[in-house]
Amino acid sequence: MTQVRVAVLGASGWMGKVHTMAYQTFPHFLGAESGTAKVVALVEANPKAAEELAFRAPEAKILNDWKAAISDPDIDLIDICLPDSLHYEVAKAALLAGKHVYCEKPLADTAAEARELADIAKEKGVITRVGHAFPRNPVHDLAKEIIDAGEIGEIKMFKGCQHVDMYGDPLAPYMWRANGELAPTGIVGDTGSHIFSFMEFLIGRVSSLIADNFIVTDKRPMVNGLAYGEETKLTGHEEWADITNPDGTNLLCTFVNGARGIVDFSRVATGRKFMQTYEIYGTKGSLAYTYDEVNRLRFYSNEDANGRRGYREIDVGPENETFRSFLPLPNFALGYNESKIIEVAEVVKSIVSNQPMWPTFETGHHICQMVDACMESSRKKSWVELT
Repeated sequence: MTQVRVAVLGASGWMGKVHTMAYQTFPHFLGAESGTAKVVALVEANPKAAEELAFRAPEAKILNDWKAAISDPDIDLIDICLPDSLHYEVAKAALLAGKHVYCEKPLADTAAEARELADIAKEKGVITRVGHAFPRNPVHDLAKEIIDAGEIGEIKMFKGCQHVDMYGDPLAPYMWRANGELAPTGIVGDTGSHIFSFMEFLIGRVSSLIADNFIVTDKRPMVNGLAYGEETKLTGHEEWADITNPDGTNLLCTFVNGARGIVDFSRVATGRKFMQTYEIYGTKGSLAYTYDEVNRLRFYSNEDANGRRGYREIDVGPENETFRSFLPLPNFALGYNESKIIEVAEVVKSIVSNQPMWPTFETGHHICQMVDACMESSRKKSWVELT
């Protein structure tokens, strides 16, 4: 058995907590045959936040500088859970140091940066992974099996969306995710990249698109120290900050295989706490998914008898090996944290076996190309071809 030594960067944040927990728990569900992991370092630049880290991984070093983790010879894997604007710089330094790298999405601010990272990773011969965990829910493996087996025929159309309402209220406070310097692509890289990962996984690469990015509320009140998901009452004396990246996007696209796509996503859909859906239409049938029924796929087939055609509901269950590792019964839903546990287990397996697994930095580059194209298309108000 091989143990992978991990440093989690941005350890006190939401995603840092999820990753740290996943390394510690995945062997309980998915076994240790493909390797284990030990969190040997937690990196947090905020001294106050760092004080709370010791109990999460009692034997881990607590570091305040990500460069110290990269230069540490006792660390195999650099896990990046930092703000978007740091992903490229940190990932590049880690790759050049010969470390394996697991980076939360978006991989980089631009496709050019992502291309550089993928090329360095190939040159160094290290394992890479981008944190697109949603498609690792076993229900999407079933969708891919149905598509690859030709059961819904030739894919003609994809419809996808993802919406939240974190900024549905015009008075919701400003945070770094709305800062065009810390998160240059805004909702496009933050949420759009999730839908793009489904498109890449299930349908294939996009060849062209036209997008309309928009800002709904152009200024928001500033509240110091407010974290994602926290509520606060305004005093009326707050300073206001400009929103400098997109709140939402509507786009049309074409795929390399000839299919067409209609996609929308936002952070301003009032009442949508988390809405994620896709519909895939082929010449023989179709598939439909909604996160509200997280382990359920709807399948329609033209081969059903006339008068009996309709969507059947398939609850993914223990017949799927990964699902069975967590639960012995169907319709006992696997959620987001379980998807992250699956993802982390695959990262470790990739490193131990030296076999890359989707989505690598190469995939991250493809998705960053789509993000770039959305930004360019909206700016130019025209179609953009992806190379």
